[in-house]
Amino acid sequence: MKVLQKYFAAEIGRSIFFVLIAFLALFAFFDVIGELKSVGRNDYKIQTAFLHVLLGVPAYAYDLLPIAALIGTIWTLAQFASRSEFTIMRVSSMSTAMAAMMLFKIAAVLAVITFITGEFIAPKSSEIAEQIKLTARGNSLSQEFRSGLWTKDVIKFGGNVGDPIGSRFLNVTKVLPNGQLLGVKIYEFNLDFHLTNLITAAKGEYQGNNNWTLTDVTRAKFSDKALQTTASQSDINAAISTESIPSMTLVSEVTPEILLVGFSDPDKMSAFRLFEYSNYLKENNRESARYEIELWKKVFYPFAVFVMMALALPFAYLHFRSGGVSLKIFTGIMMGVSFQLINSLFAHLGLLNTWPPMATAVLPSLLYLLLAIGALSWVERH
Repeated sequence: MKVLQKYFAAEIGRSIFFVLIAFLALFAFFDVIGELKSVGRNDYKIQTAFLHVLLGVPAYAYDLLPIAALIGTIWTLAQFASRSEFTIMRVSSMSTAMAAMMLFKIAAVLAVITFITGEFIAPKSSEIAEQIKLTARGNSLSQEFRSGLWTKDVIKFGGNVGDPIGSRFLNVTKVLPNGQLLGVKIYEFNLDFHLTNLITAAKGEYQGNNNWTLTDVTRAKFSDKALQTTASQSDINAAISTESIPSMTLVSEVTPEILLVGFSDPDKMSAFRLFEYSNYLKENNRESARYEIELWKKVFYPFAVFVMMALALPFAYLHFRSGGVSLKIFTGIMMGVSFQLINSLFAHLGLLNTWPPMATAVLPSLLYLLLAIGALSWVERH
């Protein structure tokens, strides 16, 4: 068994590697073509475009690993079948369960690689790629919004740990790729949604531990008299005080990571960041279903490798005369593409129909797992 396990691992691993490289080269080529129209804008040069595309490769690798596992395994098992190697293995007392266990061990390694790529490598490389592109083109992250970036925060007693005492709305003219804020406006309200403070600042820099340093600050305070409907104009004017402050510290749940999430594609984010952002949205009574679905997809996606390799196992039982290797590879490609399409379709359907996020994420894999079990049962009976 150890010899067979090593043989399976070497052959399947080699096939998966070459399939993945071929896919990545194809996608990178199309990305380079797409980036050529941006070359020449400010400091965005051809070498920057190549670097941007190169940094996007880990995200593609994460998406394509299950499909590469399916096609690579089908190719190897089809070769075994065409050379009668698999028949000899079965005659030598290798059962279907033993073959499945050998594929399971290979899939476990690939699942770990998929998890590491999707959780640590791909999100960071995608973030760096966007920062390089924006910096080279001289853009800020919030330029696509006419009124800048808006976000909501909860004001808590004693900083960021006490009970809620109000809420604040932050408006930022520009968010630089390094997380620095330019043109900051903060509207603070009490629990009755009466405006209590209006703060403007030229710049905001994050200091860590939920602390921001605002510079060139102007703060207008509104006392209770200014909020009374029976107050006269003179009383309102007297109740409003304005002061200029060189700098001040703002304690907020909003961090640069939370601000940058709004400009990130959820499927390129790590599960940890999706979890943090989903909780932030829930605490601020905002819609979080999209990010919860993506979170559960991140959790279950590495297990798609097991499903894809289970789908590939029945191909080993098909004799070469039942169809050429090329037909089997084509079938594998279609199955992999259909899995990705159904995975995306369920995400959109779950969002539209308010399905439970966990069920929305796991259903496509369960459907294809049932398909694999059914196909394996059929080939064994025939």
